[in-house]
Amino acid sequence: MSLKKIAQMAGVSPSTVSRVLNNSSTTCASEQVKARIWKAAHELHYVPNQSARNLKMGQADPVQKLHILIVLARVETLDNDPFFKELYRGLEIEIFRRGFTAEILTTARDDIGCRMKGCSGMIILGRCSAKLLGTLSKYTRNLVGIWRNPMNFEIDEVVCDGKKAAQEAVEYLIKRGHRKIGYIGDCSYESRYVGYNETMIRNQLAIDYSCIVPTGQSREEGYQAMNRLMGDEELTAVLCANDITAVGALQALREHRKMKGRQISVISIDNIEEAQMTTPLLTTVHIPREAMAHMAVQILHDRILHGHTENLRVEFPCRIVERESCYFTEFQANAPTKPEVQDSGRG
Repeated sequence: MSLKKIAQMAGVSPSTVSRVLNNSSTTCASEQVKARIWKAAHELHYVPNQSARNLKMGQADPVQKLHILIVLARVETLDNDPFFKELYRGLEIEIFRRGFTAEILTTARDDIGCRMKGCSGMIILGRCSAKLLGTLSKYTRNLVGIWRNPMNFEIDEVVCDGKKAAQEAVEYLIKRGHRKIGYIGDCSYESRYVGYNETMIRNQLAIDYSCIVPTGQSREEGYQAMNRLMGDEELTAVLCANDITAVGALQALREHRKMKGRQISVISIDNIEEAQMTTPLLTTVHIPREAMAHMAVQILHDRILHGHTENLRVEFPCRIVERESCYFTEFQANAPTKPEVQDSGRG
């Protein structure tokens, strides 16, 4: 398929399309333009001419036409979770750049056997139950998981530890003077909830279970949970398990401006794109989705080529991204002065 057709669909020049598809420069186009180009290329089923490129460079052609299934282990549709939607987009781009193909497999489907025909391997998004993992393992050993909860090296996995992310978030709040910190999110034995509890205990802070609200981590549940927590006049900060929950929590706070000057700081985990558009801007723990997507595809390809046989784990660090939602000046006389909005770069 001609680059001209992609350029026409994306509303850019063919040269811009070429630079983006060949990843020749990180500054060759805006993120919006890049997204339009990749979307058009995907819709047209464009495959980079890696063979011609290799011949031009005097190299042998190592490209295999691999077909990869992306398994949604926690959500039935990507529209239900912006974090996984953005992670999938990173996977799709990385798979596409290598000349492979991909499709989504939801765990709600019962035709895994049929979908496995012609499949080279799978990448699993989200925490995977033992039952599901056992089912997938019957069809292939070429499996890579991307998640926040490290498993026991049952398959290859790429992780950014949710427990450490929650610990970073709570420590950040404590350093800013908060002592009564609530939690909104999954309260089963989940890594982020464990990290919240352990950090509170380690800092000798009381855990008030009336300030912990179990939710399914959606925008609406975050909104309802914050409405409930605002009744506690001693509460000064809340950790939300993910950004979309925090978006709902911030909406609830915006709608209750008659709090007599009272503010509640909100911090969350993921750093999805919407976190940069909230009011106030959301302080969050960055999970490096693009790097994780790149590594997952690389590991899967190496596994398919028998480059490694032992199961491995690659763990990426997290870091706080400081924005406006954690600045408070009215709870305490010694509250910190609000600095400029910045990425702290802490890992």
